[in-house]
Amino acid sequence: MQKAIFAGSFDPPTYGHLNIIERASSLFDKILVVIAVNRSKKYLFSEEERLSMMQDLVCPFGNVEVYTCDRLIVDFAREHNANVFLRGVRNEADFSYEFDVSLLNKGLAPEMETFFMPTDPEFFVLRSSAIKELASFHGDVSRMVPPLVEEALKRKFS
Repeated sequence: MQKAIFAGSFDPPTYGHLNIIERASSLFDKILVVIAVNRSKKYLFSEEERLSMMQDLVCPFGNVEVYTCDRLIVDFAREHNANVFLRGVRNEADFSYEFDVSLLNKGLAPEMETFFMPTDPEFFVLRSSAIKELASFHGDVSRMVPPLVEEALKRKFS
């Protein structure tokens, strides 16, 4: 079974994230969406909020599961018998960063492979940080995030 891990902070989940998940769900037997929990990082949404939103958003995909993780992703991958890291890239800067991370992961887990998947063109400018900033000024984020995320952002910034 080909299991792929799609890890990120998902703070908040975007249409770009869902685009990668939807497309990858037809390529792999199972997708494990892993929400990073880094105690030293400040998130807008709690671990529980991000988990709940992502679980709701991936319901249409029968082969997608959502987890949280507060340790090395390679250890999580081994524990779940996953063999691929799935990384979404929007541009050259993303690729450069993700390539460096893939080399680090390969050094820690030589048995793992990284699969880079570019987002569809309409999602290439979606950055969670920009979406949060726009939402903080009560801007329209409806084309960037699903309705349940849009509502959660409105509650955070009301």
